[in-house]
Amino acid sequence: MYLSVCIGFSQTQTDSISKKSSEVVSSKGSVIDGKLFKPGEKIQPIIDTTGVKNLKDLPEAAELDKKWLEELYSNSLFDTIYKSVTEMDYKPVDYPELPTDTLKARLARLNARTPFNVEYNASLESVIKSYLKHRRSSLERLMGLSHFYFPMFEQEFDSQNIPLEMKYLAIVESALKPRARSRVGATGIWQFMYGTGKEHDLNVSSYVDDRSDPIKSTKAAAEYLNRVYRIFNDWDLALAAYNSGPGNVNKAIRRSGGSKNYWNIRHNLPRETAGYVPAFLATMYIFEYAEEHGFKPERPPFQLVQTDTVHVKQMISLNHVSEATGIKIEELQFLNPAYKLDIIPKVEGKTYTLRLPREAIGTFVTHEDRIYEFANTEFNKREKPLPQVVSDDTKIRYRVQSGDYLGKIARKYGVRVSQLKQWNNLRSNNLDIGQRLTIYPKNHGGSSTSTSTKKVLNAAGKQTYKVKSGDSLWTISQKFSGVSVQNIKDWNDISSNKLKIGMTLIVSK
Repeated sequence: MYLSVCIGFSQTQTDSISKKSSEVVSSKGSVIDGKLFKPGEKIQPIIDTTGVKNLKDLPEAAELDKKWLEELYSNSLFDTIYKSVTEMDYKPVDYPELPTDTLKARLARLNARTPFNVEYNASLESVIKSYLKHRRSSLERLMGLSHFYFPMFEQEFDSQNIPLEMKYLAIVESALKPRARSRVGATGIWQFMYGTGKEHDLNVSSYVDDRSDPIKSTKAAAEYLNRVYRIFNDWDLALAAYNSGPGNVNKAIRRSGGSKNYWNIRHNLPRETAGYVPAFLATMYIFEYAEEHGFKPERPPFQLVQTDTVHVKQMISLNHVSEATGIKIEELQFLNPAYKLDIIPKVEGKTYTLRLPREAIGTFVTHEDRIYEFANTEFNKREKPLPQVVSDDTKIRYRVQSGDYLGKIARKYGVRVSQLKQWNNLRSNNLDIGQRLTIYPKNHGGSSTSTSTKKVLNAAGKQTYKVKSGDSLWTISQKFSGVSVQNIKDWNDISSNKLKIGMTLIVSK
């Protein structure tokens, strides 16, 4: 990815020679930047001196573990968890490695140190054993990811008096995937819907989705959990309300005759919510007793405390940051998941931050001005929209002459080199004498010059035809034996299929 960014930068210099085109092979000769090159003549590449890829401060950060990074892009783990919650059947599971008596004793110890109701029941035993038997590898991967995310969850929950065990809810909600998106549009680690997110200052724009920001969304999740806890005064019911809303929990309480124990009202809750709390408690048990069950999670190369943030002063993309600091783009995407297009915008009145490994902070701050200048230059090179009036009436065809090069032609017609290349599918700056280019001119002077050239076509000794109402190039070509539409276009130096009544066309060579 890093390599592709570097190559892209070196090959987008306006009117410069790319390394790819180090040799010209043409029978006619080629015109490049105003110079005529003979067949086989070598062209020395121009060295790019404006790049920022060699900036250094401290050694490059260690590569992230591939299994850890793939969670950013893969929905498989999130989908697996969602399916397990919605399709729980609570059938007995044969898992002799965990005797029922052992499970009861561990749940009793866990229940004593948490405000959640973790008492043993057959349904919970079924879920725990099912997870241990069928989801061992995915849980091990989640344990590795948790070393990065759980510290930020615990810090926020501690400040808002939320039970620290609530961190396991993020696993049930999103499999710790910041960009997770449910089938109904809930987004982020804590799965906020658009409206609920707005209530908690999680803003969404074309560039940024705060619901995917781990820190901002955790703060919002803590606020929401506190709200629903104040309603029910029970953390199990608060969990259920987080999933399906307080209204559905209240309905289940009414239908259960006023019972307020989750396990007594579960059969009256929506199917997904009915499996929600058991999934949470099973996850809590497995994480708390991971060592006893032989889990050996791989820790990420760095912890949250080994990263830091800087306030962004100008619009910049993660690709620009990657090229300047040497940090892999995948790592930057992992650390900055809220930026939907991998672009950090600059908006009046708003502050956006860039999270980097600590060793890259020095590089970025030391060369900040150069990095922003590089980013600005790259943004200015982006392909711009075609002129508002792009039609066959404004299009002209230009024949390359000796001494022509893209920059010269672009200036003549008031367009950009990148536009010339786009309109004509040119992959390099090479031009051949006699080559035809399609141009949508801004510079009407240039356009009129070209038009006037067309009007003085030499028709001496050639057959002509005056266009009448209802004529088209095809109908005219049919009037003259052996003449094609392309012949008429070439002989009259026109590219459009549109004709004007009264115009004179050459219809013989």
